Amino acid sequence: MNPLRPAILAAAGSSRMKDAITKVPVTAAVVRRFVAGETRAELAPVARELLKSGRSVSVDFLGEYTTDRAQADAAVAEYLSLLDALAEADQEIPGVPSVVPRVEVSLKLSALGQSLGQDGPAIAAENLHKLCAKAVERHVWVTVDAEDHTTTADTLEAVAQARAEFPWLAVALQTYLRTAEDTVRDLATDGTRIRLCKGAYQEPATVAYQRRADVDASYLRCLAVLMSGGWYPMIASHDPAMIAAALTLATENNRVPGDYEFQMLYGIRDPEQRRLVDEGHALRVYIPYGTQWYGYLMRRLAERPANLGFFLRALSER
Repeated sequence: MNPLRPAILAAAGSSRMKDAITKVPVTAAVVRRFVAGETRAELAPVARELLKSGRSVSVDFLGEYTTDRAQADAAVAEYLSLLDALAEADQEIPGVPSVVPRVEVSLKLSALGQSLGQDGPAIAAENLHKLCAKAVERHVWVTVDAEDHTTTADTLEAVAQARAEFPWLAVALQTYLRTAEDTVRDLATDGTRIRLCKGAYQEPATVAYQRRADVDASYLRCLAVLMSGGWYPMIASHDPAMIAAALTLATENNRVPGDYEFQMLYGIRDPEQRRLVDEGHALRVYIPYGTQWYGYLMRRLAERPANLGFFLRALSER
C-alpha cells in the first residue's frame, strides 16, 4: 500500500492544509483534471463528451458529513435537478436505448442528512427514497457510495429499505474492510447491484486490511462471488490485475459485455478506458463536480502513487 497514504488522508481532514492547497493559484486548473467543475453548467459538456465516446457516466455532486439540515436539503435539490440534466444529456446522444441506463448518479448518505444527529439516518433514508422515485421517472440509475466504516451499518440498512421499492438500487462495497466478503455474500443473495472498490478512507487495522496484498486478495474473493451469480457486478478499479481477473472470471462464468461493467474515475487512465470500450466492454466513468472537491481529491491521491505523481507533475508543468 502507498506509504504516503496515512499522511495524505490526514491532510484530507486538515483545514490548514486545505487552505494551503486551495489557495495555490494553479490548483484550480489542476483539479479540473479530476473534477468536472463546480457547477452543473461545467459538468454538462464533460458528461456529453464521455457519452459520445461510448462510455456511461456516474455523477457525484461532491459533499459529505453534512451537519446542517439546510445544506442537506440543498444537496437533495441539486440531485433532483441533476437527474433531469443527465436524462436530457443522454437523450441528445443518438443510439439504441439500452436496458442498462447509461447515466447514473452516485450519492453519499452523509450528504443527504445521515450525520444530522439521532434523526439523521431516517432523514437520509427519506431523501434517498425521494431521489430514487425521481430517478425512475428519468430512467437514471442510483448508486449509494461507501464512506468510512462508522456509516456502513446505517448505509446498508437504508439501501435495504429502499430496495423494497427500487430493486435496481446499487451500493458500493469497499474490500479493504474485513467484513467485505461476508457482506458481499449477503448482498449478492439479495440480488443487490454492487460497485466493488478497494476503499478510500483511513481506517483502523481492527476493521480494515492495511496491506495492499490483503486488500487485493479480498477484492478477488468478492469479485468471484459477484461474477458467479446472476446480479450485475460493477468492477470499480484501475488496477490492471483486477481488470484482468474480472475478464477471466467473466469468461469462466459465461458472462458477456452488458451483464457487468467496469468503472473508472474521471481523469484517470483515459487510454485504458477507451481501450476497454473499443473492445466492446461496458465502462462507466465516475464524474465528480461541486465546490467540495478537496476531500475527494485527497482520497484519490492517497489511493495510488500514480495519482499523486500525476498531480505533482501537473503542478510542475504550470
